[in-house]
Amino acid sequence: MMSLLGRSEVDTGEVFVNFNQNITSLAVATNGNYSLYSLGSVDSTLDKIYHTKSDDLFLIERLFESSLVAIVSQRAPRKLKVCHFKKQSEICNYSYSNTILAVKLNRERLIVCLEESLYIHNIQDMKVVHTIRDTPSNQQGLCALSSSSEHCYLAYPGSVITGEVQIFDAINLHAKTMINAHDTPLAAIAFSPSGTEIATASERGTVIRVFSSQDGSRLFELRRGLKRCVSIVSLSFSTCADYLVSSSNTETVHIFRLDRSAAENNDHGKQSSDDWMGYSFFRYLSKTVTSYLPTQVTDVLSQGRAFASVTLPEAGVRRMCAIATIQKQLRLLIASQDGYLYVYSIPSIEGAECQLIKRHDLRLDDNYAMDVKVNSPHHTAGLNSNVSIGGAAGVPSAAAAAAAGGSGDGGKGAEKPGSSSNAAGASYASAVKGDEPAGSSSSNN
Repeated sequence: MMSLLGRSEVDTGEVFVNFNQNITSLAVATNGNYSLYSLGSVDSTLDKIYHTKSDDLFLIERLFESSLVAIVSQRAPRKLKVCHFKKQSEICNYSYSNTILAVKLNRERLIVCLEESLYIHNIQDMKVVHTIRDTPSNQQGLCALSSSSEHCYLAYPGSVITGEVQIFDAINLHAKTMINAHDTPLAAIAFSPSGTEIATASERGTVIRVFSSQDGSRLFELRRGLKRCVSIVSLSFSTCADYLVSSSNTETVHIFRLDRSAAENNDHGKQSSDDWMGYSFFRYLSKTVTSYLPTQVTDVLSQGRAFASVTLPEAGVRRMCAIATIQKQLRLLIASQDGYLYVYSIPSIEGAECQLIKRHDLRLDDNYAMDVKVNSPHHTAGLNSNVSIGGAAGVPSAAAAAAAGGSGDGGKGAEKPGSSSNAAGASYASAVKGDEPAGSSSSNN
């Protein structure tokens, strides 16, 4: 079965998977259901903390460990619903003039990405505080929001021709910097946990770069491989910010180690050495030698290689990847569109193999689930399963969006999103802060 974007790799039975901002939970949507899992004991069990019948969803974003989730369904692709999952209630909903392609959350802002505009909401009351209009066509909904409140930056493509990244200060509401990251259009972007660094990959998919999000300076250049026509699907910093992981349409997942200490030592040496035989001399010598070589050769020589890698059973399966410290152990988590979560250890020695610890089947019911059946006219069962990973690949086509125009997605052609609220402000504020009183749910969150 073809997906709603006409992608042949999306077949019946595949699922949407998405990690939250600090990799403590996993959201999974299958045929007419969605679930939230805790990752706290993922080496042995995958605890399902919430499960409900739902419309077929193509976007789910949970705010850290709070009870706040933002969802978008294929049935109403222009409507964003913000829900309090513990109380099984819809807090508010917003309708937009076009299909929602991505939703991003942190504790200060909620971002809604359309093809040619971005809406910035204050997450405390969901008011629109700024709109970025007339952005370059962004059909995949590519954008990133830092999880940090201190460096609350939004990144999005600045060109459809080159890999230009626009970084916007989402708190002070002004452009921060522009980075010419690649010669070809962007395929993936991701902020570090602190928001001070941003990783980028282009449609070519061979080189990954890391920049300072504050001044645009290049910090790392990493070579994923020489193979052409590679589509990078997932790009993510580890929660400790020492590693970067990428997955593509191949069967290999690459892990890069970001050695900041070496860079800091070099900077310190450059500033403190007055000896002509010191750091500055060798830096000069290096530049002199490489100046006689073609640029392509010197670029390859200076690029970092993967610290470790994982080879999965088959290519062509879209996968979301993350690295987190779980029970004091560093773990690689790979959530795949075919319904599996892989858990790997990460070696301490470069070039060593990652060891598979556990494979969880996300399509199976288990004894840890809290099955909540919501009696609501908005929830239906038996829906099709054309739901895809990461959001963009499962976005309904223009025809499907037009067909859904009468399904409560509101205001076709409207310039500003319309909204409605179904809950008191106090309930919303408590969901954002994650401070619901104990006993508000039968699950352990």
